[in-house]
Amino acid sequence: MVLGESFKPSSPRPKPVGEIVPQKEMTIGSNGYNEYETFAIKYTFSFLAACCSETITYPLDLIKGRLQIQGESALEALGGGKALPKRGMVGTAFGIVYSGVRMTFYEYIREELLGKNADGTIPVWKAVLGGCVAGMTAQFLASPADLVKVQVQMEGRRRLQGLEPRVRNARHAFARIYMEGGVRGLWKGWMPNVQRAAFVNLGDLATYDTAKHLILKHTNLNDNFFTHAFSSVFSGFVAALLGTPADVVKTRVMNQPTDANGRGLLYKSSMDCLLQAIRGEGFFSLYKGFIPCWIRMGPWSLIFWISYEELRTFSGVTSF
Repeated sequence: MVLGESFKPSSPRPKPVGEIVPQKEMTIGSNGYNEYETFAIKYTFSFLAACCSETITYPLDLIKGRLQIQGESALEALGGGKALPKRGMVGTAFGIVYSGVRMTFYEYIREELLGKNADGTIPVWKAVLGGCVAGMTAQFLASPADLVKVQVQMEGRRRLQGLEPRVRNARHAFARIYMEGGVRGLWKGWMPNVQRAAFVNLGDLATYDTAKHLILKHTNLNDNFFTHAFSSVFSGFVAALLGTPADVVKTRVMNQPTDANGRGLLYKSSMDCLLQAIRGEGFFSLYKGFIPCWIRMGPWSLIFWISYEELRTFSGVTSF
């Protein structure tokens, strides 16, 4: 600058055409697609969240199962029966895989087939339909594993009675079921299984999804830990309320002794089991084990949903 010349502030350097301004985060691609919004990632997150829930709550399933067959009049009339089912690590693995299928399938139905409202909420009937279909599909596919869990893993009562164990391990149980009933035998009890899954997922998935969006819409709470916790409390209670009767029927049908052809000796169908329970033990026999069922499903739902939502948030996947 020459002496005596007035100072003129220089204008800012013009930004070259096409220059990209760096951003703090770039999780969304140029086509608007989040690279983490994939089936594999969401399945993995539901798998990890289910690991947390199952590890903490699976002992309570034993208490629930014992209460559900306590006083079973048909079994007592026959003079005994199969061992009481309880939950072991095979059952835990089944629950983890089952959770991954139902979660990803429900979200696909909600997002791709039925669709949400413009404000992000989902009509109750869509949540109910999606929850039932997702739960029934996942349970039907996993029914053979569930049968192995029920019939094989829990030989505790037989051992206490001094009886010889019927099966040695999961592989032996699977082979025994197949030899007695063929491929069809692997889906023994699938109907009460699927019915239970429909009610449980109606209570869990549909209630959580509906409760969460109603809380966000009608309160000042944000989509955070507290909203997830409140929603999961509602879903756990409704799931236990709707699922306990179906769970009682499922446990009794899959726990009954069978003949040489693999046919049940106590119940002709899940409806027959339902009617026998009501006639012989009263309506409230269907809610045997409700308290431990709620005690288990409540914490399970709380831990699962908080873990699942936090994993999605941490990785940049949109909230459920």
